[in-house]
Amino acid sequence: MIEGGCFCGKIRYTIDPGEYPIVNCHCSMCRKISGAPFVTWIVVPRESLKYLQGSPRALNSSAKGRRQFCSDCGTPLSFHATDRLTDIDVTTCSLDDPDSYIPTRAVHEESKLKWLHRTE
Repeated sequence: MIEGGCFCGKIRYTIDPGEYPIVNCHCSMCRKISGAPFVTWIVVPRESLKYLQGSPRALNSSAKGRRQFCSDCGTPLSFHATDRLTDIDVTTCSLDDPDSYIPTRAVHEESKLKWLHRTE
């Protein structure tokens, strides 16, 4: 199992093992919500993500998406896109072992920060 959770430990989850896309997103919403130059996501089937402890809070961040986060520590956990009903994006750095999940592509690079020269 792939395991993860929030910073404070209130929320814990598992993801079924598998080969999943790992994507850096440079959209302005991901940047603003995370406070980072981009967010790295592991894209998994919705049914493979199971919350074991705690319940994330949801934010409808746009007409096309809903984000979940820990209401205690603020850790961003997932993104549900309304146009991708079978998948969910999980923040790679909320995984217990993010080093094992290396990004292979980037999206929304048209809004990438000008001072960010590499997509890693």
